[in-house]
Amino acid sequence: MKYFVIAGEPSGDLHGSKLMQGIAAEDSDASFRFCGGDRMVEVGGKEGLVKHYKEMSFFGFANVLRNLKTIFSQIDECKRAIEQFAADVIILIDYPSFNMRIAKWAHKKGIKVYYYIAPKVWAWKEWRVKSIRKYVDKVYTIFPFETEYFNSKGIKTTFCGNPLVDDIAQMRLKLAPREQFIADNNLDNRPIVALLAGSRVAEIKENLPNMVAIAERFTDYQFVVTAVPWIDKALYDNYISGTNVKYLCNQTQQTLANAEAAIVTSGTATLETALMGIPEMVLYHIPKLYEVLRPYVLKIPFVSLVNINLGREAVREIVCAKVDIDAASAELRSILKGGDKREKMLADFAELSALIGSDGASQRFAKEIVKTLKVGSIN
Repeated sequence: MKYFVIAGEPSGDLHGSKLMQGIAAEDSDASFRFCGGDRMVEVGGKEGLVKHYKEMSFFGFANVLRNLKTIFSQIDECKRAIEQFAADVIILIDYPSFNMRIAKWAHKKGIKVYYYIAPKVWAWKEWRVKSIRKYVDKVYTIFPFETEYFNSKGIKTTFCGNPLVDDIAQMRLKLAPREQFIADNNLDNRPIVALLAGSRVAEIKENLPNMVAIAERFTDYQFVVTAVPWIDKALYDNYISGTNVKYLCNQTQQTLANAEAAIVTSGTATLETALMGIPEMVLYHIPKLYEVLRPYVLKIPFVSLVNINLGREAVREIVCAKVDIDAASAELRSILKGGDKREKMLADFAELSALIGSDGASQRFAKEIVKTLKVGSIN
């Protein structure tokens, strides 16, 4: 079978590579073309790469508007590559603004379309549900609540777990002892609080200053910001230079594994932190206008995947235009060792882990995809 996989972000590249590995194990005749990144290249080879996600990532309304010509050109390039490859199936990974245009085109061409890690239509832009139902043949969900949601909308779905569990399990196998981690990164023996300030420039600018302000209240702890490699260190230095916050790049999971607690912006990082069993609080600075409009544009009461999956506020979410540093500091203290919320939060995380499922999700998804395609080709 010929598989064309499209991922437009680093997380999609990671999950796409693991899915491709699983597909290759299930289908000995599998061949790949893809839009993705270096991890997918490791599986599918350089010759399979059509477009790197670094060329495709445009975030923010103004940035997208400025690059519309480039974006539409890339969509056309992707379409040509799919036709030249004569793909049996297109597997879309998140990245909905780009991928839904491909899905509509592919549907008209009679090419099967599977969506792996579906758009978060249950949170916003629910109007996309109609297009998913019309243009996507099968949706593969990574959260149990998503399965219920899409099924209620008449969309075929399959849930096989969450690939984050696989990533964490593999990390733990290679995890160095705490003493080595501290020595290798020039840290001291004080307990660590991890700061996950986001993966985009705008997020870091909005959130890191508040995180640093909180860190200054806890001299008996060392705070470590987990930087991402595609953002220049100078941006982080603007906020942490001269403070007690340390900088570590591309070591998020390792830092979390050695942390006593974490302050996290939002998104997948909240789930990753919880599945690793690290108490956390969510801190996300938003403009005043967003704060006013939030009840009207966000269809769910929470922003963190921990709370969304559990259906309750297991972790405190401080999402506002003006962060009360005193209140945020008190919240952090409550989840550190000896804090009154720590044990309850850890029990909630155990419940979450049971809900999400065990490792091996990527392989299970791959097996389901290959099986579905083979049954369809027989029929």
